[in-house]
Parts: sequence; structure tokens; C-alpha cells
Amino acid sequence: MVMKIKLKDWVAKQPKAELHLHIEGSLEPELMMSLAAKHGINLPYVSIDEVKAAYDFHNLQSFLDLYYLGASVLLDEDDFYQLMFAYLQKCREDNVVHSEIMFDPQTHTERGVGFEIFMPGFVRAMQQAEQEWGQSSLLIMSFLRHLSEESALQTLAAAKNYLPHIVAVGLDSSELGNPPQKFARVFAHAKALGLKRVAHAGEEGPPAYVWEAANILDVHRIDHGVRSIEDANLVEHLVVKQIPLTVCPLSNTKLKVFEHMSQHNILTLLDQGLLVTVNADDPSYFGGYLNDNYHALIEHLDINQEHLKQIVKNSFIASFLSDEVKQAWLDKLV
Repeated sequence: MVMKIKLKDWVAKQPKAELHLHIEGSLEPELMMSLAAKHGINLPYVSIDEVKAAYDFHNLQSFLDLYYLGASVLLDEDDFYQLMFAYLQKCREDNVVHSEIMFDPQTHTERGVGFEIFMPGFVRAMQQAEQEWGQSSLLIMSFLRHLSEESALQTLAAAKNYLPHIVAVGLDSSELGNPPQKFARVFAHAKALGLKRVAHAGEEGPPAYVWEAANILDVHRIDHGVRSIEDANLVEHLVVKQIPLTVCPLSNTKLKVFEHMSQHNILTLLDQGLLVTVNADDPSYFGGYLNDNYHALIEHLDINQEHLKQIVKNSFIASFLSDEVKQAWLDKLV
């Protein structure tokens, strides 16, 4: 027990990067209810406790249903500013010195809320956090895979004036039945525009989806990827190419990818040489921010300080920071 406390304290103090975070998934119940009242939106909950009680998911889709309902309260620029700034303040508390933050334009444009509303809110919060305490952050524009590739192409076109604020494109939402190859054209277009690429694969979907993300979408990182372990050839490919996996432990157990944290395969992935990172995914919905995810691993797995140090190092190595900045942070790890 004493050792676990020491490990939790050690990892909390380390500078860390977070690479798999959906900003809409950081919407806390208090802000959700506050914005609903502000805009006169009737949610099917009468209290914050009722919202929290709804966070008992049995699979990815049951989470997504609530996720999209929550996003309905985000309507004006200041709503998006509040959402982003609240998350960045959590980064400061957890010593997350750099974050690469996913946002879902189609979640908002489908409701008539355009780039000209949410992007200024996001950027204002990010710039304020950088000015106030040196917070580093980048934006990843994710496409909703349950929608058509044509919708994704339209979204990429609509983002034209905001690309200087976007480092990469991603792919999220319902994985099963929506393979990465469905989005080959839009990812090729994004690559031509000079954007980095990431994609959710191998969470609920099979290892074949990870192969498609790597080979067809030419991604720099796989988001989740825990089912890669089912294919030895895939594991070898990911190790040789050092394609990072942005693993989200609390999310994986909340969505029943693993029934219990003690069953999580992150240490097996790490020991096989995969470039594994730890991330919070949708922290409001899944029970914790970045340090909470590290602490859950410490509590339930036979993890030691060397494991933790490697995972923290990986968070910078796998980031889209410059090599110079990466090295500067790596030099600060103790």
C-alpha cells in the first residue's frame, strides 16, 4: 500500500503529455446543467446527481448517446471557451504540460453550430492558458465515422480557414461497422494538406481495423488499439514502425472492453515493445482525468516506477511536438 501511494505521488508530479482527449467528453455535469439553463434546454435530468447516475454505460454506443445529448448544450462561442478552459485548468492540476485535444465538428455543425462559433472559443481558451501558465496544446479535428465520408470531406472543406489552428485529423465515434477504409479519400486529402493523421481502431473493432488505419489511412498514431494484441503480426508491425497506441484505461473498463482494470493488457503491450501511452479519453463520462488513469493502473496492476516512467516518456515521444521540445521535456523527467 505504501508503495502504491509513493507511485501515485511520483506520477502525479511528473510533467506529462495527453494525446487522446475528446474535449466534448470533458463536459462536466455541472457545466452541462448550467449551459442547459442558460439556453433554456430541457434535458431528461432534473439534477447533477441524475446526470452522474446516467454515466453507467454497457458499451460504446450507450456512452455515445449521452455524449451527443450533452453536446447539445454547447451553442455559442463562450460555451466552447468555458468547456476548453475548464479542461486546460485540469491539465494544470494534473501537471499535463502538453495536450493534443480532439474535437468533433460534425457534432456541432449537424446542429447548425459552425466553425465560426466553436473555433474562436477553443482558440481563445488555449491562448489564454498558454499566456497565463505556459500550457501547451494542439487541436485534432476528428471525423464521425458513423456518418458518410462525403460528410467528412465537407467538414474538411469547411475547416479551410481554421487549418492553421489544427495539427491533425482523427476518426472516432461508433467503430463497429465503420472500418477505417471507409475514410480513405478524406485522409489522403488531409495528408496532402500537410495534416497529421490519427484514428480510433482496435477498441471494439478487430485488429483488421488497426491494419487498415495503419496501411490505408497512413496514420501516425492508433487511438486505443488494445485489441492489436490478438494479431502477433500486427504487434510486430506496430513495434517495428513504432506506431504509438493512445490507450485509455478508465474508458476501456467503463465501456467493458475489459470487465475490470486488473484484466487490462497495457503492461503486456508495453513489455512487447509497443509505444504505449496513457490518456483520459472522455474524462467526465469515464470517471477521471489523466492522473486518475495512472492511479487506476497503479491500484490494480503490478506496475512499477520503470513502467510508469516509460509510459510518461512515451507520451512526449508520441506527441506532435518538435523533436527539440520533446527532448526538453524528456530531460526533465526524474
